[in-house]
Amino acid sequence: MIQGAGSNVGKSLLVAGLCRVFARQGLAVRPFKPQNMSNNAAVATGGEIGRAQALQARAAGVAPTVHMNPVLLKPESETGAQVIVQGQRLTTVRARDYARLKPDLMAPVLDSFGRLCAEADIVIVEGAGSPAEVNLRAGDIANMGFARAAGVPVVLVGDIDRGGVIAQLVGTQAVIDPEDAAMIRGFMVNKFRGDPRLFDDGYQFIKDRTGWPGFGVVPWFAEAHRLPAEDAADLAGSRGTGSFLIAVPQLSRIANFDDLDPLAQEPGVTLQMIPAGRPLPVEADLIILPGSKATIADLAYLRAQGWDIDLAAALRRGARVLGLCGGYQMLGQTIADPQGIEGPAGSVPGLGLLNVATVMNADKRVTETMATHIASGAPVRGYEIHIGRTDGPDRATPLFDVAGQPEGAIRPDGRVMGSYLHGMFAADGFRRRFLADLGATPGNTGYDSTVDRTLDALADHLETHVDCPGLLALAS
Repeated sequence: MIQGAGSNVGKSLLVAGLCRVFARQGLAVRPFKPQNMSNNAAVATGGEIGRAQALQARAAGVAPTVHMNPVLLKPESETGAQVIVQGQRLTTVRARDYARLKPDLMAPVLDSFGRLCAEADIVIVEGAGSPAEVNLRAGDIANMGFARAAGVPVVLVGDIDRGGVIAQLVGTQAVIDPEDAAMIRGFMVNKFRGDPRLFDDGYQFIKDRTGWPGFGVVPWFAEAHRLPAEDAADLAGSRGTGSFLIAVPQLSRIANFDDLDPLAQEPGVTLQMIPAGRPLPVEADLIILPGSKATIADLAYLRAQGWDIDLAAALRRGARVLGLCGGYQMLGQTIADPQGIEGPAGSVPGLGLLNVATVMNADKRVTETMATHIASGAPVRGYEIHIGRTDGPDRATPLFDVAGQPEGAIRPDGRVMGSYLHGMFAADGFRRRFLADLGATPGNTGYDSTVDRTLDALADHLETHVDCPGLLALAS
C-alpha cells in the first residue's frame, strides 16, 4: 500500500507506474483505492470509479471495475458529497455526518479488495490524504484503518518538492498510533529536482530516525502532464503554445476535466484555464464550458464571475462555444430540478445560447457510448455520467449519432454546440476534424498512444530509481 505523508505527494502516479512495472513482468496486477474523493470519475464495469484508478487499470493492462475503487466521494458543495459505493450512488451526506457512515463502508471495501486479490498476483493499494491526519483515524477506511484490517504492508511517500520532506516522514511516525506505525515497512521520497545524491544525508537521517528502509528517491517525472490528472488543483494556467486559443472557465465543481487533455497536447493549440476573478478572453477561438458535479450551483458561480457577459462578448467577436455535460445543460434556456436533486426544488434560467431545456431527475446515466460524428463520420468512443435529460429544437441538428439516435445539439448558425459525451477528444480522427473545422491546425498526435508511451516511460523511470524487487518482496 502506497500512503502519502500529505496530499498530492504523487501517490496516484506512483501506483500507475508500479502497475505498469509489474504488468510488464507478466504478473496479474490490480490497482485498488479504498476511498477516493474526486469529481473526475470514469465509467467502469459495474458503475463509476475515480479517474486515477481507471488510469492505473490501463497501466496494469486490464479493464477497470468498480472494485478498484469501492468508495468514491463526489463533492457537491463545500460541506457535502455524493457517496458512491461499488459503483452505485448510496446517498448524499454532509462532511460532518460522513464519520457516522464510514464504519458501514469497511465491509464493501474489504469485499472488493478480496475480489481483486482472488484474481491477481499483486494488488497495489493507494491511500488517500495522509495517515498523519490523526483526527480522521476513527473509523478510517482509507489509510491505516484499511491497512490493518486487510493486513497490507505500507510504504510511506514524502514530497520533497514542497520542502520539509524529513519532517513529513519522521513527523508522521511521531504522531500516529504505534500499531499504525508498525504497518509502515519503508519509505520513498518523490519529486526530487536535480541530482538525487545531494539528498544522501537526508535520506540516511530518515532511515536512522525511523528505522525504516528506503525504497528510493524518485526524480521529478517531467512527462506527468501527459497523463490524465485527477485533482482540479493541477489544472491552473496555460498548456501549449499554439495560435488557436481554447479558454475554459474553472468552475467551482468542475468534473471530468480530463476531457481537455487531448486538446492540450495538440501542437497548434493553447489551452487556458481561467480561474475565478479573471475574465474569459474575448480573443478566444473556442470556449468550452466543462462538466460540473453541481450544474445549477456552478451556473450561479459562472454568472457571479461575470463569465456569462464575457461569453456573449466572445461570441460577438467570432468565438465558438462548446458545452460538455453540465456545461451543455448551462447553455440551454432553462434547468428544472423539480425533485430538488441538486438543492431546492425549482427552475433556473440557463444562458440561453442553445434552444434546449434540461429537466433533472434521479435516474443517473452511467455508460460507455459509441458514437459517430455526424459531420465527418468519425467514430468516437466516450462515456456518459450525468443526471438530467435535455431536449429542444436545436437537437434537430445533433453533434453525434448514437445507435441511430441524436446526441447533443448545435445552434443553427453552428457557433454554439453541446454534448453529454465525455472523452470525445481522445478520438484522434474526430479531434482533428473538429479543430480543422474551427480553423485550427491539428497535428498528428495519437492521444491513446501518447498515454501508453508515457506509462512505459514512467515505468522505466521507477525501475531506474526505485527498489521495485524490494517492493515486490514486501508484498509477497
